[in-house]
Amino acid sequence: MSGTVQQYPLLLGGRASAPAGGQYFDVTAPADGALLARVGRAGAADVGAAVALAREGFRQWSALAPAAREAVLLRAADLVASEGEARFLDTLIDESGSVISKARVEIRYAVDLLRTAAGEARRLYGDTFPNDNPERLSLVLREPLGVVGVISPYNAPLSLLVKMSAFPLAAGNALVIKPSEETPLTALAFGQLLLDAGLPPAAISIVTGYGAECGAPLVEHPDLDCIALTGSTATGIAVGTAAMRRMRRCQLELGGKSALLVLADADPERAAAIAADGIFTHAGQICMANSRVVVEESLLEPFLQAFVARAEALHLGDLRDEKTRYGPLIHRAALDKALDQVRAAVEGGAQLLTGGAALRGLVMHPTILREPPRDSAVWREETFAPVVSVVGAGDLDEAIVIANDSDYGLSAAVLTNDLQRGLAAARRLRSGSVHIGMHAFQSNAMAPIGGVGLSGLGRSGGKYSTEEFTELKWISVEAPAYEKH
Repeated sequence: MSGTVQQYPLLLGGRASAPAGGQYFDVTAPADGALLARVGRAGAADVGAAVALAREGFRQWSALAPAAREAVLLRAADLVASEGEARFLDTLIDESGSVISKARVEIRYAVDLLRTAAGEARRLYGDTFPNDNPERLSLVLREPLGVVGVISPYNAPLSLLVKMSAFPLAAGNALVIKPSEETPLTALAFGQLLLDAGLPPAAISIVTGYGAECGAPLVEHPDLDCIALTGSTATGIAVGTAAMRRMRRCQLELGGKSALLVLADADPERAAAIAADGIFTHAGQICMANSRVVVEESLLEPFLQAFVARAEALHLGDLRDEKTRYGPLIHRAALDKALDQVRAAVEGGAQLLTGGAALRGLVMHPTILREPPRDSAVWREETFAPVVSVVGAGDLDEAIVIANDSDYGLSAAVLTNDLQRGLAAARRLRSGSVHIGMHAFQSNAMAPIGGVGLSGLGRSGGKYSTEEFTELKWISVEAPAYEKH
């Protein structure tokens, strides 16, 4: 990069605004540490201004007819479809370390999410129910919550932000967005796209900065009606605790330690290919990544042989090379955490089959561990890196016990050619979703994404998102029954 580094202010009520404290922070590329931009460092005063503007934005946006909200979201989808690569591709690659193929998937998925959310604007269905008193009528209406605070992550900075924003907007809510400090440029670009699509300016604010300085004041703000977070379980617990102190709605999509079950009738080569896609995509920085693989003993050796070969054959080159499978971890602390977990597991008796070290910079070799201790961090905690543990199981019953022995429950998968066994396993697995014949990292704009246990609260996607960001209101009317003649 040469020349003057661009400086980005905050987006308050749809308008560029310098941070109240006058401070900016650096955004750097995880691939090489290059300085990409300087971005406004928001504080509590900026958050307060954003929430106040959003309150007015909510009044304007929620008053529009569903067809008008639908039209804005459809225009946003059309803009992403026609201009997505120009607006987002380089930014996704540079600030999040995405490979070009993953960045393009995010852009395509953003289009799908926006179009799905647009349809939800017309489907805010209410209800009626009968009364014992024939002179009374009961209506149940679904109304928007008001101002929704969105705290979005760095691993899929476009598609997850779109999902977290489009469905609350479809329901008539206004937004105050606090993106990850690692990937603020994508969020600012998406905010501008929404404005270009016709979103009322006051309905969106983006406060860029650090969690303690602007994330915490957002969560604690008394005029916020809901908080939506996709992030770590530790952060989710803190956010959820703060939300409950004010009895505020929260939707939390948190960490995972997803299990992939490989049953004895599966083809080992195909299973290895699926397992590799499910853990090594985006260097394992995906909450649904199948970081635990449980294999029936009769297939364990041929599966491991094929799995190691797959891992060692991955092309880890330039991020803009179509053949490159994944890039760097987001920062040094993430790499150090992964290396420490692998080191401790090996010291505890795990067999390191491949990897276990950095290739260059923040790029980590694909790493496969065999039989790590069941109380080790690499087995029990979210690693968020290209690290996977493989264990054997005597039969399906044991495999399910092993898979369910986790505090998390975001996603799971089963590889088998026997649909009956696959469905039986899916019914018994403790997880927000189970995928048969594929890996655990699956998403769909209509699906209820979310988990159990430490994997979060609530669901996102399709009508399930719309319901998360609305409140039910019961209205009863007493009117004399019509007298028949």
